[in-house]
Amino acid sequence: MKSNKQRPIGVFDSGVGGLTNVRALMERLPMENIVYFGDTARVPYGTKSRATIENFAMQIVDFLLEQEVKALVIACNTIAAVAGQKIRQQAGGMPVLDVISAGAQAALAATRNNRIGVIATNTTVNSNAYARAIHASNSEALVRTQATPLLVPLVEEGWLDHEVTRLTAREYLKPLLADNIDTLVLGCTHYPLLKPLISREASGVVLVDSAITTAESVAKALAEADLLNEGGGVPDYRFYVSDIPLRFRTIGERFLGRSMDQIEMVNLG
Repeated sequence: MKSNKQRPIGVFDSGVGGLTNVRALMERLPMENIVYFGDTARVPYGTKSRATIENFAMQIVDFLLEQEVKALVIACNTIAAVAGQKIRQQAGGMPVLDVISAGAQAALAATRNNRIGVIATNTTVNSNAYARAIHASNSEALVRTQATPLLVPLVEEGWLDHEVTRLTAREYLKPLLADNIDTLVLGCTHYPLLKPLISREASGVVLVDSAITTAESVAKALAEADLLNEGGGVPDYRFYVSDIPLRFRTIGERFLGRSMDQIEMVNLG
């Protein structure tokens, strides 16, 4: 039986993209154990109904609670936008962090002209979750959101510095740059891999990487709850998925920046 501090952090996403959050957590909190779940059999969530997304999210949370996690990280913008409140109710008093809350606060801290852009998937944009989170702290901020769904498959293809990706990003960014944004939230777990390319296309704009900001929020929440793992030893990283597609390991290791040793398939349906 692990002590509360030694219990893992549970991170989950609709697919593989949340591994960018795991990577940021590994770098920010190198002594923490981590359990990751990616719902690769049922991705994408962005085209599904609110009820279905909530149902899937509850199944994932139940699974992670069975792994005796000490905190939950909602690494999927779509899940955070649609089911964040229900997840917090399900988790009880456990710390629950999500990419939208962390990204919104980081954007507010970074902006100097109160003009913030957000690029995300269609469902996240349509939920208006980032604008609500930002306006809850600063009603004067101008928030411009742009759905950028084509960037997801380009990242998974590995075209991180490809001409097609550059031209696609340029088209998506045009209306945001025309509104004179000085801060841009990368509102999808895939997008941090495009930071070098996007920074060239949006010169002078501060990029908010929700993976990094979420990792900072996790560190703060664990410290406040006296749950930081201060013990030595090699941390345990476990990866669970609902399906193992042909290219999963290749894509996953690209997102994670290291090899994935423990991958196990579980059926939540």
